[in-house]
Amino acid sequence: MKFLIDAQLPRRLVRIFLDAGYEAIHTLDLPQQNQTRDTEINRLSIEKKYIVVTKDKDFFDSFYIFKMPYKLLLVTTGNIKNNDLVTLFSNNLETIADLFEDRDFIELSCDRITVH
Repeated sequence: MKFLIDAQLPRRLVRIFLDAGYEAIHTLDLPQQNQTRDTEINRLSIEKKYIVVTKDKDFFDSFYIFKMPYKLLLVTTGNIKNNDLVTLFSNNLETIADLFEDRDFIELSCDRITVH
């Protein structure tokens, strides 16, 4: 399972995914870095089967209208400390990965995981 973490999320989330045995990159790892357009992220996601991890609700729209990106993890925590966000991912990554085995769109908030 492969994850592409979008610009508004901290790069250190990549380490959480890697430590759990998943492939992960951040937009900072792409040629255009955090200036990478959503259309390019969608293209990469489809081409390389990346699950896009983002707070950007534009991906929600493109997922429902165009079925892009490949799969979507929408983070709807609002503004929380990066340490709290890392803890949230650490505590829920196994469940999230299990759900992505047969689901395409998951939402992670501070208090729940919602499957769409």
